[in-house]
Amino acid sequence: MPVTPGPIVDARAIHKHFGALHVLKGVDLLVAERELVFVIGPSGSGKSTLLRCLNRLEEPTSGSVVVDGIDLLDPRTDINRARQRIGMVFQSFNLYPHMTALGNVTLALRKVVGKSRAEADELGMAALARVGLADRAGHTPGQLSGGQAQRVAIARAIALEPRVMLFDEPTSALDPELVGSVLEVMRNLRESGMTMVVVSHEMGFARAAADRVVFMDDGAIVEQGPPAAIFETPRHDRTRAFIGQIQRH
Repeated sequence: MPVTPGPIVDARAIHKHFGALHVLKGVDLLVAERELVFVIGPSGSGKSTLLRCLNRLEEPTSGSVVVDGIDLLDPRTDINRARQRIGMVFQSFNLYPHMTALGNVTLALRKVVGKSRAEADELGMAALARVGLADRAGHTPGQLSGGQAQRVAIARAIALEPRVMLFDEPTSALDPELVGSVLEVMRNLRESGMTMVVVSHEMGFARAAADRVVFMDDGAIVEQGPPAAIFETPRHDRTRAFIGQIQRH
């Protein structure tokens, strides 16, 4: 019998307290390789905190997080090296304004991975080409649209060849007409086999592209399943109420 590999993301019993506030209440999230998991739910339900616990931008109060076989909460783990395997794209692009698009993409390749400038530039240009921005390599963030800046941020993450990509509201700061170009890049990443965990309000994209939709409310996963099940036949009252609410908007 072939051995079925374990999940590439294996987060179990994640609790997160901010002082007296109990934000995550024992969340389990397992993600298979090449899976696109979409996390939805009302504001304040813990979605972004869960995502940030997956690469230890937030320290879980308790629980375990293993990504690509690396125990992220083990004190011996080199977290900076581990994070090279876990790309993250934020709502705000977090680009250095004084650096070109290529400079932003190659910075970690040079400083963290130790690539030569020539090698980093080659990898950086390839990453920019993947997001359709090879012709904007010499532009600074101020010379780019929001959608282009977000695609540079995606290029910066994929240049490190991560095993998993985390997206935290990647389109919520963008003007509506710029959203499509970012979703297109995400769709292409998915088709190339990238494992992705996405927190977003782009429900049309969730329906079309996700393998699984996870609905969170009040710090816990309420239900999860294929997009059709969650959007059309949700089992839980809270899921039904949330889906009903977003479909009215």
